[in-house]
Amino acid sequence: MTYAHGLVIGKFYPPHSGHRHLIDVAAAACARVSVVVAASSVESIPLPLRTAWLRETHEQPHVEIIPVVDDVEIDYESDEIWSAHVAAFRAGLAMRSGLGVPVPPVDAVFSSEAYGPELAERFSAVHVPVDPPRDRFPVSGTAIRDDPLGNWEFLAPPVRAYLARRVVVVGAESTGTTTLARALAAHYAERGGVWATTRWVPEYGRTFTEEKLAAARRAADDPSLWLDDLVWESADFTEIAEHHAALEDAAARSGSPLLVCDTDAFATAVWHERYLGTPAPEVEAVHERNPHHLWILTDPEGVPFEQDGWRDGESIRSWMSGRFEEELEKRGLPHITVTGSHEHRLTTAVAATDAMLGKGWSFNTPLTP
Repeated sequence: MTYAHGLVIGKFYPPHSGHRHLIDVAAAACARVSVVVAASSVESIPLPLRTAWLRETHEQPHVEIIPVVDDVEIDYESDEIWSAHVAAFRAGLAMRSGLGVPVPPVDAVFSSEAYGPELAERFSAVHVPVDPPRDRFPVSGTAIRDDPLGNWEFLAPPVRAYLARRVVVVGAESTGTTTLARALAAHYAERGGVWATTRWVPEYGRTFTEEKLAAARRAADDPSLWLDDLVWESADFTEIAEHHAALEDAAARSGSPLLVCDTDAFATAVWHERYLGTPAPEVEAVHERNPHHLWILTDPEGVPFEQDGWRDGESIRSWMSGRFEEELEKRGLPHITVTGSHEHRLTTAVAATDAMLGKGWSFNTPLTP
């Protein structure tokens, strides 16, 4: 290794491929690398989240990600302000020493920024420039905040999952939710470009039910058991909601800026009410942790009921559809209801999704010079 202790400092608001390259270069040249995530309180992506993203994407054992709150204004001409920033960075490094982690002096500062040499001098270290013109990765945090779509290729999987806009198709049984979810994702994938990897997430509840029935048949050694023989518990619905949320995140990490979901934890909470007659606080907690941006409710009117052997029956469809509508309204969740033919439903869903995407992404303005 060329250096004992390398230092990388940035906002990582959000992290991108250029940041990854910068940290990897430092990791290849140093016995130890400290990456200081210097975030201000005005920024809208939480510091713990940025820290977690970097820890996930940099698993090298000698690379440590250190979160630091730095609300000092930025003025590269002020010695006093420079000193305040450096004091905050040193405090972050010193905290590791206080935890019993020996931290050797910084002997190299890696940076792609114009302020890199000054920062290195204040640490009595050498400056190692890493692609200052950004030829290898022509991207910046500012560029991503201004245009996430145009810079999607530079985002790491967890950042994509965070930024992806999620549309949920919900509805009573046999109202075309799966058909519409699949068609909506295919419509955007056919647009190509950044949308080519648009994915949809099938309903996990159906899979869970099939597995639950198979397990019950094995336990009773009775292949004649059917859905009415199953005993449902709140824990079942919680497992469905959590597993479905995990499938969503996995798909969003490798997909486009849009993810289409066939049901979600909100819908699972309504189904919990249907089967158990009570609220589902643990399922609601999953819903709160996993934000979505648009709900599309499939109206049963005009859709022939198809009994595939796994459904309650046609008599329950109108009641379930009404409960979804009531809950969407009560919670103030952005939603539309689609009616008519499949083609009309898809056209309506696309228009609503385009309108949602047209609102873009909002980031608080960071501290700037």
